[in-house]
Amino acid sequence: MIKKTLEVAKILVPSVVGHKDTHIRMINSEFSVNVSVLGGAITIEGKAEDVRLAAKVLEEMIKIAAEDDLDTSKTADIIRMVSDNTEDAYDIMKDGIPVSGRVKKVAAKSAIQRDYVNAIRNNDMVFGIGPAGTGKTYLAMAMGVHYFLRRKYGKIILTRPAVEAGENLGFLPGDISDKINPYLRPLYDAMYSMMDYGRVNALIEDGIIEVAPLAFMRGRTLNDAFIILDEAQNTTEEQMKMFLTRMGFQSKVVITGDITQIDLPTSRNSGLVQARKILGDVNGIKFVQFTEKDVVRNTLVQKIVQAYDKFHGDTH
Repeated sequence: MIKKTLEVAKILVPSVVGHKDTHIRMINSEFSVNVSVLGGAITIEGKAEDVRLAAKVLEEMIKIAAEDDLDTSKTADIIRMVSDNTEDAYDIMKDGIPVSGRVKKVAAKSAIQRDYVNAIRNNDMVFGIGPAGTGKTYLAMAMGVHYFLRRKYGKIILTRPAVEAGENLGFLPGDISDKINPYLRPLYDAMYSMMDYGRVNALIEDGIIEVAPLAFMRGRTLNDAFIILDEAQNTTEEQMKMFLTRMGFQSKVVITGDITQIDLPTSRNSGLVQARKILGDVNGIKFVQFTEKDVVRNTLVQKIVQAYDKFHGDTH
């Protein structure tokens, strides 16, 4: 057993320890250490490697607390990144994407998420591929809102295939809006968190923000727009080619999907899988691969993804 003591400005101590010592309890539980705080001194006691990791977490927390709010969610992200041997959680999280809704700033929560955001900044077309919960769509939405608010693009276009209903949608009750909304709800939810609800609705009514099934993209040229295709693993090869050739001037396209969750009939091949093979070496197109380590939902989701990956690995 060893001890290590960190010094912290007293004004930062409440943020670092958390409400009712929540952050300290999280660190103690994750690394099997005993963290105590007296004045501006934080003492960590435990096995050498556990103390090293806990100290790294606290150092990152102190740097973030000095510049921004430090809540339970951010603390959990720092713990996860340090546990995964990410070099500098502070550097990853400090480069936030300013938006203007209930969420004021969206920050990367893993090294791959940071690479993904930078890829969107530096390329006209980006593919984000990986498991559910890795932030692919949410970060793309944040970049779209950020650019739109700064008038970099005149429109935001959000689309996804409604493959669960066979793209027909005819048997569902209601008008066309009622039929397609269940498939587009995740896109609405992300946008409403980043922009004022009333403003989003007004922009949708004016056609400046467009949320529509992939089938509605056929025959169009999409100029001056930030375009997101979500759930792209459920596009057919023909649909993917159709969508990619809709891109017009002064536009940026982000395509997201999880090739382990393809819902197409077995007779149809995924357009996302084919696009990765065909476009992997095309200049101006960037592919970013996420893994289960980038899952930023409940930690149980990461364990579920790992368990499924192990199962499929054992059965092949």
